[in-house]
Amino acid sequence: MPDKMTFKKATQNDIAAIVGMLADDKLGKQREDYQIPLPSVYLEAFEHIIADKNQELIVVEDENAEIIGTLQLTFIQYLTYQGGIRAQIEAVRIRKDKRGQGIGQKMFEWAINRAKERKAHLIQLTTDKKRPDAIKFYKDLGFYPSHEGMKIHFK
Repeated sequence: MPDKMTFKKATQNDIAAIVGMLADDKLGKQREDYQIPLPSVYLEAFEHIIADKNQELIVVEDENAEIIGTLQLTFIQYLTYQGGIRAQIEAVRIRKDKRGQGIGQKMFEWAINRAKERKAHLIQLTTDKKRPDAIKFYKDLGFYPSHEGMKIHFK
């Protein structure tokens, strides 16, 4: 694990590194369009994310200020749970050459603490069933499969 890790909100300069990590696995290669220059859809999405106070796109930097990880936290206000807030963690990625060093665990610790700071009553995530290693990792962190998620993809 790097000696020092810094968590910060992503800037426009970080988008290429983030998309590169999103595209750098079997499933990501199928849904991302990583090329330089990046397609404008990524820049447009970034602008929407940073304009929303309930979205936090985070990058993790090592001691050399190199981006080694990313995650996105979304804070969802509900009427249920007496007006509670849920934190949704998504798009967690670690740069391929940095995996297996405990960085993911530190990222989740940070995200959980951030959710608590924002007064969330729970943190949740979804993961593709085709990612058994990720599912085991999340379970080892204390996440449990309490609900069955369903989706409809629009084309």
